[in-house]
Amino acid sequence: MVQESKYNVREALAFRGASVLEDKKSVFVGTGLPIIASVLAQRTHAPGLFIVFEAGGLGPQIPELPISVGESRTYFKAIAASSMHDVMSISQAGYIDFGFLGAAQMDMYGNINTTVIGDHDLPQVRLPGSGGANDVASFSQRLIIIVASQSKRTFVKQVDFLTTPGYLDGPGGRERAGLPEKSGPYRVITQLGIYGFDEKTKRLTLISLNPGVTIADIKENSSFEIIIPDEVGISSEPTEEHLRILREEIDPAGIVLGK
Repeated sequence: MVQESKYNVREALAFRGASVLEDKKSVFVGTGLPIIASVLAQRTHAPGLFIVFEAGGLGPQIPELPISVGESRTYFKAIAASSMHDVMSISQAGYIDFGFLGAAQMDMYGNINTTVIGDHDLPQVRLPGSGGANDVASFSQRLIIIVASQSKRTFVKQVDFLTTPGYLDGPGGRERAGLPEKSGPYRVITQLGIYGFDEKTKRLTLISLNPGVTIADIKENSSFEIIIPDEVGISSEPTEEHLRILREEIDPAGIVLGK
């Protein structure tokens, strides 16, 4: 296996995001790392992964990283160049296995903010907003979230703006809001570890530590208490072949992964 110094944080995030995805399942992807992780999964352990793009690309074989969810590469060798209406209808009908999104802020129930940091009317930072993210999280059966830099500023007790629903206020929250039963956040991937959600409380739960990370690091980089089981695994690392695919085939320009 390669050593931590052989790859950067974003390459590790992409690899670990890919590892969560399953063959012969569908994934509705957001911009950036979710696309890269999905394409990596498709080129390695999940060749039958069905990738869905918001603008209408259904089942493409992405040649390399598209710069948006609606550009020509999102339709390359696709089974359909459809429409946003069709994609959202498919999602609402329950045909999407995984939603895959990035987040600027997240709370213990997997609620996401990608709208503003600070007060909505006078924000410290104005973020890109929802796009289709609310729909992706609302209707996909399982949601995967990437938080590129876990800290007390990104793992917060309460998001500054609820862009995208996780488990809302806890058990039963999604159902009370009229969202599908047995849906919601499934995995969270950060530079420190991989997380799931406790079945009863719906709170964030540590699954594995990334190499070199300690439990103390996890606690110090969150504003809320994370459930930490007695037994926690160690996250796997990308191989040289994973890194070659990421660097030479998927994002050769280093647009998202960097150089």
